[in-house]
Amino acid sequence: MFWCRNFIKISTATKAKSPITTNLILTSLSHFSTANQPPVAAQPSGLGPTKADEKPRVVVLGSGWAGSRLMKGLDPKLYDIVCVSPRNHMVFTPLLASTCVGTLEFRSVAEPISRIQPSISSAPGSYFFLANCTAVNTESHEVHCETVTEGDQTSEAWKFKISYDKLVIASGAQASTFGIHGVKEHAVFLREVHHAQAIRRKLLLNLMLSDVPGVSEEEKRRLLHCVVVGGGPTGVEFSGELSDFIRSDVHQRYTHVKDYIHVTLIEANDILSSFDDRLRHYAIKQLTKSGVRLVRGTVKDVRPENVILSDGSEVPYGLLVWSTGVGPSPFVNSIRLPKSPGGRIGIDEWLRVPTAQDVFSIGDCSGFLESTGKPVLPALAQVAERQGKYLADLLNKIGKEGGGHANRAKALDFGDPFEYKHLGSMATVGRFKALVDLRQSKEAKGVSLAGFFSWFIWRSAYLTRVVSWRNRFYVVINWLTTSVFGRDISRL
Repeated sequence: MFWCRNFIKISTATKAKSPITTNLILTSLSHFSTANQPPVAAQPSGLGPTKADEKPRVVVLGSGWAGSRLMKGLDPKLYDIVCVSPRNHMVFTPLLASTCVGTLEFRSVAEPISRIQPSISSAPGSYFFLANCTAVNTESHEVHCETVTEGDQTSEAWKFKISYDKLVIASGAQASTFGIHGVKEHAVFLREVHHAQAIRRKLLLNLMLSDVPGVSEEEKRRLLHCVVVGGGPTGVEFSGELSDFIRSDVHQRYTHVKDYIHVTLIEANDILSSFDDRLRHYAIKQLTKSGVRLVRGTVKDVRPENVILSDGSEVPYGLLVWSTGVGPSPFVNSIRLPKSPGGRIGIDEWLRVPTAQDVFSIGDCSGFLESTGKPVLPALAQVAERQGKYLADLLNKIGKEGGGHANRAKALDFGDPFEYKHLGSMATVGRFKALVDLRQSKEAKGVSLAGFFSWFIWRSAYLTRVVSWRNRFYVVINWLTTSVFGRDISRL
């Protein structure tokens, strides 16, 4: 038969080419440690050690502010760059709150890693792996990784190892819950794009459910009560964005329930505690004027439909956003490296982990050891970005001096240590108002502004800090579209 003759021809051709095909496959897998070994079910594959005639390999764990700025500054002519992260993009967190209510679209605050460092998707020895690091072996210069899986429908996680010449731990931190019962089950955090998507979907769902006939007034008030826990910049900015959304869009498009929706901000101490006192009082005044109810108290328990405060009072909610700061992640707690005060990975003045050769740590997961005499820096984007830039320059210097490969940088002079100078803080409080505090510390003297002009500075500053011109274009177009047509309230 015709199909049978063709099948025989194809089989013969395949057999004839099999040695060449095999050689091509082995050549393409030459970097992998198990490429030339017989398959063993229990032995994970991965990237083996680099050779003397190959470029040294920098492995970066994380794609946040610190890791992304580091990869952007690394010279791909000196190093092969391998990034391991559970997300393939960087999130511009200062504008994340705006995406929750439709002021900005989600893609406007996400920048793909391949755009930040193009060599990751083009250079033969550079890769991005969508995975989590599960362990670090500093003696063998290896990291153990496991691919990311989502839901029951995905395949089983694949485990592999990566050998490194230089390792940079920039895995960030996780939201602090302080061990309060029910937070992880019922609250939504605001640190990732999927968090903002969940907040937006929940908010719009509650708006539509509250408009259904037969829903009691008490249930309407609960569904449309948005509670924000944490009075830092993220909590205040989200409360301001939410109050703007209510005044500008909900009052026009959900007129039947406009009188039921409210925002409550709960803070144990003072809101925006790092800002100038005058700016804090201005923020309180503006938030109150916008309809945000400020409650001073400590959350004791979180239940499916209400929050219990330490004084025993109950606060019902339909949407609960948790923004009370960050702490060490389970991965940081699990690795056997020295820790700084607060449980972060301990580093010296050059951002090195002093007990592990060729290991560095930057961003929210790291902090200066007590022996350095330096305080642990706050978990801020500008700290992480500055550390990423410094370390990129340092590693480029090491690579040019021949210390890129493992155990080759011991005798090198690392130059000036890392120094951080605070450039100031900014926060928007809604209604075209913002705070700009340019002091280096709370006790220092300096410029502090509030009002419309500060809001203009806030927008201009963040627009210049957006990673790429592509995203700057998206942000400007979103701002213009929102100002002309209002926010998008589609529940997608």
